[in-house]
Amino acid sequence: MNRRRSHLSTAGATVLEALIDQPEPCTVAALSAQIGQHPNTIREHLDKLSSGGLVVRTQAAAQGRGRPAWLYSAAREVGSDQGAREYAALACVLAAHIGQTSAQPSADAIEAGRVWGRELVRQANFSKGQAATTLALSAVATRRTVVTVLEGLGFAPSTDARVCVVKLHRCPLLEAAHRNPQVVCSVHLGLVRGALDELGADPERTERTALQPFSEPGACRLDMLPRSATTQ
Repeated sequence: MNRRRSHLSTAGATVLEALIDQPEPCTVAALSAQIGQHPNTIREHLDKLSSGGLVVRTQAAAQGRGRPAWLYSAAREVGSDQGAREYAALACVLAAHIGQTSAQPSADAIEAGRVWGRELVRQANFSKGQAATTLALSAVATRRTVVTVLEGLGFAPSTDARVCVVKLHRCPLLEAAHRNPQVVCSVHLGLVRGALDELGADPERTERTALQPFSEPGACRLDMLPRSATTQ
């Protein structure tokens, strides 16, 4: 399997990597938004990957008029850890449940993500309580710690020197985020805010932290430091 992957072009490998950690099959539209390439180009790579046995193509269930969309997933033998995929699949189900049952899905999703972000920081021993026993984190160090948390979740973040703007080059819940950004992306925003809460960041700045889904070529943009705030 590794030998088959070694012959991939850089663009083909990028498409495959976008699929590997996904808990559910993805549409061409979702992959195009994530990678920043034209859908026709994505389709060409997917056809080659399917022919090589690296990607599996299935058809979505029919919904109304029109031909059902094709869905793509990495072949099982090239996928990520099964436990991680099952965990992400559960997150997709919970996000869909919030979207269907909540009167305020975005607000509820942010709050759910906030709880998650606090817990992730506690588990990693990055919390403000721990920092108080050593040295308090600077504002830049706090933001950098949040980026470390995002990296561990598979977002493949890149950032500027002062961690004001973070670009998230991967989404662990790509198809769900493309299908229901109001919920999934709000969970991710809440995660960042919860992590900042736990690290003792300035509450006003934390509330102005913003996430712009699929706003950059091949990435989502996370504004960690509000533009109106003074730099630190």
